[in-house]
Amino acid sequence: MSALSEQDLTELAQWRRLLHAAPEISDEERETAARVQDALRGARPARVIDRLGGWGVAALFEGAEPGPCVMVRAELDALPIEERGSAAHRSRVIGRAHLCGHDGHMATLMGLARRLRSQPPLRGRVWLLFQPAEETGAGAAAVIEDPRYRSQIAPHYAFALHNLPGVPLGEAIVPVGPANCASAGLRLRFKGRTAHAGSPETGLAPTPVLAELLSRLNAMGAPGARADGTLPDAFAMCTVTHARLGEPTFGIAPGEAELFVTLRTLRDPEMAALRAEVEALARHLTERHQLELGIEEHDTFRACTNHADAAAILRRAAEATGLRWHPGPPLRASEDFGRFGADARSAMLFLGAGATHPALHDPDYDFPDALIGSGVDLLEHAMRSLTG
Repeated sequence: MSALSEQDLTELAQWRRLLHAAPEISDEERETAARVQDALRGARPARVIDRLGGWGVAALFEGAEPGPCVMVRAELDALPIEERGSAAHRSRVIGRAHLCGHDGHMATLMGLARRLRSQPPLRGRVWLLFQPAEETGAGAAAVIEDPRYRSQIAPHYAFALHNLPGVPLGEAIVPVGPANCASAGLRLRFKGRTAHAGSPETGLAPTPVLAELLSRLNAMGAPGARADGTLPDAFAMCTVTHARLGEPTFGIAPGEAELFVTLRTLRDPEMAALRAEVEALARHLTERHQLELGIEEHDTFRACTNHADAAAILRRAAEATGLRWHPGPPLRASEDFGRFGADARSAMLFLGAGATHPALHDPDYDFPDALIGSGVDLLEHAMRSLTG
């Protein structure tokens, strides 16, 4: 394998910072996709698919001999959060920022494209996928549902990496089995009848329902981790993320309310059970207080489970490239990469961004450019162990 040159690494870091300054959130990644396609021209892939599952872009590098199909994925989207950092490349878009490191993941994948330009695979096919809408949990499903995914890509193996603050810089975590929790967002809407604030008894206020749910939801599930940090199979938790009651006025007793709650479990079957429990509680309380209830589901992520064979390939790649690794516990955070595991041997690895680095989604977060080179090395070794 030919290592990236210092010039390559400098150019990739500069490109990453251009992406960082111009973030686009899920389903709006038009310009980001255009920048990816423009950068890919220099890598001379055999084929490029655009508008894949939305704004997704996939680039093909082919070997001369038959062999497996390997897909390596990065994400296009940023977050609807205001950046607080002061770097010269900070976000120029108000209320939007790359605070999860997807800009760095794209730069890493583009580094892999440069290596494939100079040394194509010997056998099989390698697809580099720049996936849209990961943050909402909709992107991987949309890519898979695109007919071109099954007819042209359909990988045998799928790999991805995600940077992870709180872990020493460059140290790899490669779980076998559960890697990321399943999660789902429920929007609960309650409708009663407004009344004068001086005669609240003449209306139907959702106040007691909202109060009881706020008390009981956060206590639901089995959130405890074991002493070694791993999560029990029955792990389940509810997190209230937003609540609103009536209008911001003093003269009206409220007649409606809404509550957002995120459900999280280690595995998919437990998610179905937790969702049923939460919905049953909401229905019981609204019926008791003679209210109407509306339930919507958003940001649905299946559990991300690493296949043993694919995880072993990533572990050997970490060792071969001189990176320290350990199995680590599965993350509570969700990741829609897990959907690719339905048809491929897939595995996600986590690459340490620094023990004291600002956390993902923190307004001071910025991807450490020092990870680009080691990320490329590891992914390339994993890919070439299958394709040469």
